[in-house]
Amino acid sequence: MKRIAVQFKPSFVRALKKLEPLLQDEAIEKIEYFKDPRNHKQLRVHPLKGRLKGRYSFSVNYRYRIVFSYLNREKTGVVLLSIGDHTVYDV
Repeated sequence: MKRIAVQFKPSFVRALKKLEPLLQDEAIEKIEYFKDPRNHKQLRVHPLKGRLKGRYSFSVNYRYRIVFSYLNREKTGVVLLSIGDHTVYDV
């Protein structure tokens, strides 16, 4: 299975840098894990609803989420949009 190519929106990078170092490390670890589609079930990758329809989310830990969009129909590339607690859905 092909690995997913990940891009980062500048606002995502800024938000990541504002997190405490241990949480940053955990997020980076989960992003690496996310690149293998076989791990998506464990990360709870799911489509979002409402005004975020067309975007997806996965878990960093119990509290933090990453919001992303697929870049193509084949789902081989994504752009990470936002990271944070449930307020992240206010993207």
